[in-house]
Amino acid sequence: MVIDRTGLAEFLRHRREALQPEDVGLPRGRRRRTSGLRREEVAALCHMSTDYYSRLEQERGPQPSEQMVASIAQGLHLSLDERDHLFRLAGHHAPTRDATGEHISPGLLRILDRLHDTPAEIVTELGETLRQTELGVALTGDLTRYTGPARSIGYRWFTDPATRELYAPGDHPFLTRLFVSGLRGVVTLRGPGSRAAQLADLLLARSEEFREVWDDHEVGLRPQEVKNFVHPELGALELTCQSLLDPRQSHMLLVYTAVPGSESYDKLQLLSVIGAHSLR
Repeated sequence: MVIDRTGLAEFLRHRREALQPEDVGLPRGRRRRTSGLRREEVAALCHMSTDYYSRLEQERGPQPSEQMVASIAQGLHLSLDERDHLFRLAGHHAPTRDATGEHISPGLLRILDRLHDTPAEIVTELGETLRQTELGVALTGDLTRYTGPARSIGYRWFTDPATRELYAPGDHPFLTRLFVSGLRGVVTLRGPGSRAAQLADLLLARSEEFREVWDDHEVGLRPQEVKNFVHPELGALELTCQSLLDPRQSHMLLVYTAVPGSESYDKLQLLSVIGAHSLR
C-alpha cells in the first residue's frame, strides 16, 4: 500500500481541530484561541515530537511506522473505524479486529481522562496495563513500562518478587489463585496458540508455584471488591475497586477509591501531594 500524504494530512488536521482540551483531560486556559487542540498537545498525547507530528500534517517527512500510526490513533481518541482509516491513509493494512486488541475505545479514554483525582487504570484481559492516571502511577508505579510477557501482572506475580510487595501479605494466597484462575479462563476462551496460551506455557516452564496451582483446575474466581495495597511511603491502603468493562475490546477500567473519613481516604489525599516520583 502507498501512503496518501494529502489524505493523511487532512484527516489528522480535521481530527485535531475536532478535539477540545477537555475531551482529552487537558485544561482549556483563559487565552486559548486555537480551534481544537494545538499540534504540540496532540504530539504529547501521541508520544512523539511536535516536529514529527507537524510534518505529517504538512505532507512531509517519512512514512510513519505501524507502531507510530497506532500511537497517533490512540492519542487522537479515534474509533476503530477511524483507526483503520488512518492506517490505510498511512500506507499500512489495518490491524486485525478482535477482542485481544489494545486500541482503547474513545469512550473509555474519555472517562479515564476525567479521573484527575483518582487512581485508575485500563487493563487487558491478560492484566496488561495500557493506561494509568497520574494517581494510578503514584499508587503502583508506572505499569505501562513493562515489555514482553512481563506486561501481564499475572506473569510478574510468579516471576518478579517485587510485584507482591505492593499487596498485603494476607491477600497473597487468594491473588495467586485469582491470577491462575483468570489465565486459565482466557486460555480456554482464546484457544491454543493464543497469547494467553503462550503466557501459560511460559509460566508452567518458569514457576513451580504456578504449576501447582494450575493443576488444581480452578476457574471462575472473581476479584475481591476491597484491595489492600502497601505503598512504600504511605503504608497500608484499603481501597475499593470498581470496574467498567468494554466488551468489544475486553478492556477493563479499574477505579480505586477509599471510604470518606477513613485513614485510607486521608492517605489518598497525601498520595496526590507525594506524586509518582517515589515509584518511578
